[in-house]
Amino acid sequence: MNVAADLSALRQYLEEEGVDGYCIDDDATDSDQRYVSGFTAPDPYQTVVTDDGVHLLVSGLEYGRASAEANADSVTRLAAYDYQELAAEHGRYGAKIRALEAFLADHGVESVAVPRSFPAGTADGLRERGLAVTVEPQGIVEGIRATKTEWEIERIATTQRANEAAMAAAEGLIAEADVDDGLLVHGGEPLTSERVTEEIEVTLLRHGCGLDETIVACGADGADPHDRGSGPLRADELIVIDIFPRDKESGYFGDMTRTFARGDPGEEARRRYEVTERAFEAALETVEAGVTGADVHDAACDVIEEAGYETLRSDPSAETGFIHSTGHGVGLDIHEEPSISPAGGELEAGHVITIEPGIYDPAVGGVRIEDLVVVTEDGYENLTEYPVALEPVAH
Repeated sequence: MNVAADLSALRQYLEEEGVDGYCIDDDATDSDQRYVSGFTAPDPYQTVVTDDGVHLLVSGLEYGRASAEANADSVTRLAAYDYQELAAEHGRYGAKIRALEAFLADHGVESVAVPRSFPAGTADGLRERGLAVTVEPQGIVEGIRATKTEWEIERIATTQRANEAAMAAAEGLIAEADVDDGLLVHGGEPLTSERVTEEIEVTLLRHGCGLDETIVACGADGADPHDRGSGPLRADELIVIDIFPRDKESGYFGDMTRTFARGDPGEEARRRYEVTERAFEAALETVEAGVTGADVHDAACDVIEEAGYETLRSDPSAETGFIHSTGHGVGLDIHEEPSISPAGGELEAGHVITIEPGIYDPAVGGVRIEDLVVVTEDGYENLTEYPVALEPVAH
């Protein structure tokens, strides 16, 4: 991973608080760990940020790869602190605490700040050994991660290209299907949510990406924004497809949603699609550095409410209409800062965000349209090149 992380805000915090270092104890599924260390490993390792650099403590198994790949000023193996001998005497937990204590001492760290997710066992063990451990409450690293470098933006754009290939494969299945007694049929069998999901997953794998789950939801299923969808897809009904893959090498996500209908979903469904598209465009037009996520969310709500549909802004208890926020940050996590919601703060150039308004009602189905964009000083750069259209076509 080649992110040149600017940790000056974190170091300023350490200086202001009079703390010697910042420690992360987790594996690379923790995005802060992956970002700060520039390294990925399936087992927990320790990263310490001090005023003179970033330092890693890893197992002997990971030492060679960490030395070659990590964005660290130093890499130390556990064996340097006689870990196996300590484990024989104190158990693995006791050995880890003693090795980490010695590692911190080698870097002049007697007091340490830790993220909110830091393991309580590690914190308590260090405290018992005489170190001062305090929780950093602001999520400073998450805030740093929110503003992407050019390298990161390129990685996200690459993931989005794979996403578009997967969406094209899904849309093609729907467009090419026959209609038999109201059902979409492909290859002589009903075209199901599961079959389309399989095509999405296979396409993503061929493009170096994977995903844990996706959404292919038809009719009433699509009226629940997080219903994954199941069973046969039907003609004359709205089909929501939301794909959010992760590049296997870089770890960066993409995100995109399109809504299709094969046949005629009815006048009301078409009107909801048109209103959603106008809300989507209004939100996009609002995006630029200096506005808030709340401003962008309000722009989408204005269009939807003016068309006569409820939003959570007009009715916080609404169960139909626009019942979620307008977007979120995307990076090493699929949902990260900033928030495009009533609580959303000021947007900065380099933020990568989704814009995804929707309108939902089980009686009609769901509509959602989503692109992924980079905030710029005077607007945005759209990382999504996929067309927005209700009628599916084969690409």
